[in-house]
Amino acid sequence: MSATRYRRFLKLCEEWPRDEYKKGRDLGTFLRQRVASAFREGENTQISDPEKCDQMYESLARINGNIYRQRFPRVRDTSFTGVTVEECKVLLTGSLQQMDEEKKGLWKTLMERFSKSPEDPPPEKAPEK
Repeated sequence: MSATRYRRFLKLCEEWPRDEYKKGRDLGTFLRQRVASAFREGENTQISDPEKCDQMYESLARINGNIYRQRFPRVRDTSFTGVTVEECKVLLTGSLQQMDEEKKGLWKTLMERFSKSPEDPPPEKAPEK
């Protein structure tokens, strides 16, 4: 039975997309590493908790199949900040400089505002008479 589980996880790993822009932070790469460490002996690996293994596989398969995205469709492809999916991808890849200056989003505005060095301290109040 563990051979079947192993093959199912291998098929899931093949189907799971890799994001080349997220080196070292990609969920697909992490999943492949975890499967390799969990099934060290391949099909001959003895699984201590088969029910938990099956449950984990089913959960990952539902995520990979976009079950929840289909069940709960989004009205817009933006977040509460108004940042689009493409802008989020640019931010997550670490290349913030690639964003157009003309299309400055909320994130960039906030980053500029908080990255500035503090200006002159506020003026002191005049002594009361």
